[in-house]
Amino acid sequence: MTIKNTKIKRKVRNRKKIKSVNKSKFRICVSKSLNNLSAQIIDDKNQKTLVSASSIEKDVRSKKIKKAQKSTIIGEILAKRAKEKNITEAYFDRGQHKYHGRIKSFADTLRKNGLKF
Repeated sequence: MTIKNTKIKRKVRNRKKIKSVNKSKFRICVSKSLNNLSAQIIDDKNQKTLVSASSIEKDVRSKKIKKAQKSTIIGEILAKRAKEKNITEAYFDRGQHKYHGRIKSFADTLRKNGLKF
């Protein structure tokens, strides 16, 4: 089994568990690359993205900071935008990524700023 296959299996397994348990909440989907992190809050019923934040945005990209600090800043931005749309509860979809490092600091920042999951 290759690394790609195990990541795809993990992603499908996580999404299947999460969607079967939480049908009425929004989903916080995180995607991570080597240098960037992006997240969005998705309404699965209507299949629309409600709020999004990314490290490619002009505000974050202009700052010369480390990747771990970028993830906390993106968490603050996403939480602020979610409050403007009156989103307080969602479930966290980490996808194929393990819950540590940048993903964990992003999730902790969201919790500190008022989102419940």
